[in-house]
Amino acid sequence: SVLDGRSAVFEFEMVGLKGTHRWLDSHAVPLPEQQDGRPKMLAITRDVTERKQSEEKLKLFRTLLDNSNDAIEVLDPGTLRFVDINETGCRVLGYSREELLSMSVFDIDPAINADMQKAIEAQLRESGRTRFETVHRRKDGSTFPVEINATLIELDKPYLLSIARDITQRKASEARIVRLNRIYAVLSGINTTIVRVREENELFNEACRIAVEYGKFTFAWLGKLDADSQQMTPVARAGRDDGYLAQINLSAREDSPGSCVLTARALTEAKPVICNDIASDERMAAWRSEALSRGYRSVAVFPLTLERKPVGVFVLYAAETGVFDDEEMALLVEMAGDISFAIDHLKKEEKLNYLAYYDVITGLPNRALFYDRLGQHLHDVQGGEKVAVLAIDLERFRNINETFGRHAGDALLKQVAERLVIMGVEVDHLARISADCFAMVLSSIREEADVVRFLESQVAAVLGKPFKLEGQKLRISAKTGIAIFPDDGKDADTLFCNAEAALKKTKLSGDKYMFYTPALNARVAEKLTLENKLRRALERGQFVLHYQPKVDLKSNQISGMEALIRWNDPETGLVPPSAFIPLLEETGMIIETGAWALAQAMTDYRAWQAKGLAPSRVAVNVSQVQLQRNDFVSMVERVVSDSGGVGDGLEIEITESLVMQDIEANIQKLRAIREMGVEVAIDDFGTGYSSLSYIAKLPINSLKIDRSFIINMTSNPDDLSIVSAIISLAHSLNLRVVAEGVETHEQAQLLRLLKCDEIQGFLFSPGVPAEQIEGFLRNKKTLQ
Repeated sequence: SVLDGRSAVFEFEMVGLKGTHRWLDSHAVPLPEQQDGRPKMLAITRDVTERKQSEEKLKLFRTLLDNSNDAIEVLDPGTLRFVDINETGCRVLGYSREELLSMSVFDIDPAINADMQKAIEAQLRESGRTRFETVHRRKDGSTFPVEINATLIELDKPYLLSIARDITQRKASEARIVRLNRIYAVLSGINTTIVRVREENELFNEACRIAVEYGKFTFAWLGKLDADSQQMTPVARAGRDDGYLAQINLSAREDSPGSCVLTARALTEAKPVICNDIASDERMAAWRSEALSRGYRSVAVFPLTLERKPVGVFVLYAAETGVFDDEEMALLVEMAGDISFAIDHLKKEEKLNYLAYYDVITGLPNRALFYDRLGQHLHDVQGGEKVAVLAIDLERFRNINETFGRHAGDALLKQVAERLVIMGVEVDHLARISADCFAMVLSSIREEADVVRFLESQVAAVLGKPFKLEGQKLRISAKTGIAIFPDDGKDADTLFCNAEAALKKTKLSGDKYMFYTPALNARVAEKLTLENKLRRALERGQFVLHYQPKVDLKSNQISGMEALIRWNDPETGLVPPSAFIPLLEETGMIIETGAWALAQAMTDYRAWQAKGLAPSRVAVNVSQVQLQRNDFVSMVERVVSDSGGVGDGLEIEITESLVMQDIEANIQKLRAIREMGVEVAIDDFGTGYSSLSYIAKLPINSLKIDRSFIINMTSNPDDLSIVSAIISLAHSLNLRVVAEGVETHEQAQLLRLLKCDEIQGFLFSPGVPAEQIEGFLRNKKTLQ
């Protein structure tokens, strides 16, 4: 149409044509002016159906895009700035589209960095697409995990199409699965432990360790309940404690001051108690700061039961909140039930084992366990060590059962066992092997007489006291059979059978004890007889001192003397020291005898001094038993004090081997003695393997050369060299030298040439009584 003088646009839409829809678009086009001079317009109409269909498709696509469950982002690949984003993305992030179009990925992704960006770009260059997980940050500052699928596309220019999916739920499910798998691992580990272990403590420690190691719990502990006090005692723990439990009153009573409500409630209600958020749970208010500082965020307390009664708790602390959900709790409750079952099983097994290896009445090991432990003990015995096995039978025990009843007999057995244990014998070395017979092991005995002393001094003492039965006092006696390892048997069975055989012989005789080997009975009896005689000798003053002079080699005059103890036995006369000194040391009587010898030597010295006859000093030997005692120094001090308070007349002789034992302690003791004015000599020098580095440190005055070197020095060049070396060593340390055992003039002359200071021996005089020494001093006897 041509319009006169006016422009116009016509729009035709949705013109129906044979059932189809078409879209028409119309607009006016100006034409050249006509003859009349007025402008003319031409209306043009075109078919725009295809364009309209495309616009409708774009509207549909946008609607679908905006209603997607995932955030769909269009980004500039170079700057990662937003070009477009769907409504879901805006809603999830909390921004408007206008706000996001002014932002980049860096504004919403705190996890992305330069290295991550380079890795993404490398994948896009290689394949045009990438997939990774990261974190998006909302406008309010909160974050959530997302999975990104990005594709590089080309339109009018390159774009990066990114689909961001919120995977919060998926991550939670994965974490839950991981936690459940850990709990399954804990459950499996504890069940494996239950099958393997045989002791409660090992079970408890392993359960805590597995909970922390496999279950990734921050802290786990297990406690046992005392039924009387209603107090919980932790017996096993693992993980981070740092003194946390020590601050809590673990009472089963909620009203107890400072008690833990969770623990108390779990015990009283016999069901698990959960705190899934320590930071907000008021039940944890008292220990909240301590718990949070150690990384605890949630805790669960599981009661352990035995015969439906709570006997303890198993407590788990986690580093996350809300971890103890229904699924996890179901597994953990099963775990606590398994531990409770194991406790019950171990209790029953322990009772069965007890009945199998222990005597029910006395609580001591029975014959089977005694044999086993004796065998182990014999296996560990060092070479040369002796062990005694004793079979101790209570006499007339059957009469007690028949008179007072079996319950009274059982009570007597319990009292006997208690006394034997209190006596100091290790429970492992004691057993009840039959109705009225006990077995005992004595280790590291030096000789057979030690066993008899033990029986007479200790066993007889505890069994000799009256027992109380049925309101009456009753005395009993016992007989003992003794077998000695290794002489009477080298295995437990043989050794104990021989001890029982010796017991049978004892029952047929009037003796209280007998050894399996008859010869031992005679030898021990002889030794005990001698021991008793020595005790009487000490009580009756039968010991005397003889003195052997020391002679100065320059003046040939008496310069000192050594006190020698003798036993004046009324039956046999004078007994030499070698026959009784070892027994005095073994029995400990040397303590009293040695103190007497020191005091008597000082008494004799002061008596000679009062007569103007005193030599320079009197030497007294000291034994190992004396020196090792803590009161040795005070004993010497007491002797010196009783003799006038000055020790210048006394000399202590100690063997070289003895002083080297516990050298540092002995140096201190000898230094204290020197400070009293008492001199110290090393006896038998050259035989004790001394360390020369210590000789110079010893607070001593003289060395005595052992007689074994003196005897052969005139015929053996080696002994002569040793004597010469000892003299030179002593003089270099400003020590006097005394040669022992000098018997010939040739020895004396040779020692004089070697510049030895003094000699002692039969050449001048053997040991003689004090009266004879007084004659020597009065007559000024000299070496001819």
